[in-house]
Amino acid sequence: MRLRLLSWNIHRCIGQDRRFDPDRVAAVLSHHQADVVLLQEVDRGVPRSRKLFLDHVLAEAARYPWTAWAQAHVLREGSYGNATLSRFPIVKRRHLDLRIGRRKQRNALYTRLSIPHQRAPLHVFNWHLGLSAGERIKQAARLLNTGTLRDLRENDRVIVGGDTNDWRNRLFLGAGIQQAGFHAWSEHGRRPSILTFPSDAPIGALDKFFWRGSFHHEHIHASRTSLARVASDHLPLVAEFDLQP
Repeated sequence: MRLRLLSWNIHRCIGQDRRFDPDRVAAVLSHHQADVVLLQEVDRGVPRSRKLFLDHVLAEAARYPWTAWAQAHVLREGSYGNATLSRFPIVKRRHLDLRIGRRKQRNALYTRLSIPHQRAPLHVFNWHLGLSAGERIKQAARLLNTGTLRDLRENDRVIVGGDTNDWRNRLFLGAGIQQAGFHAWSEHGRRPSILTFPSDAPIGALDKFFWRGSFHHEHIHASRTSLARVASDHLPLVAEFDLQP
């Protein structure tokens, strides 16, 4: 089977025109028809987004029956975090704290998915990393050393995706991710970087996928639809893999 994933920092559904419009985000999700969606900056109960639970709104609009959400940062009213939407059953979820010292709260949302006609589950880590290089290296090390990831076998199917804020593409080679057995599309330097930020004229490859396990014939690209360019300040990143039973 062909598996499609999408990672997107949706910027609370506030677009490049500064309009709050979850319908545009939902339309982009529906266009790409990903099996699993990793979202960052997803509001719940925040006035700027009409106090909506955006993960629920988007899951319903784009027809994703399974959802998980993990709070990253508490505001004066409401909070925001990461959300994973899935067409496959989410059989386990866990919130992993990636905050370093007194810096801004960051996290990773772990979900284990049961995929039809596949004997092995899919393990997905949806993260949003900090703004400094040193902070990101420590966050990557914390994720790699958490029992949730460390206890998985080397041949288990594992996806790590999200907004890394990694402007200089140093995370994969410099933070132990490659050494932990993960693969990347362009972060090893043998392909051009996939630019996703800012969405209207991207110059930074901030959004990335890393994977480990039995994936085949991978392909990763950024969405280039006109709606995606305005719906958020990031472009969605789409990854496809072949899975064998």
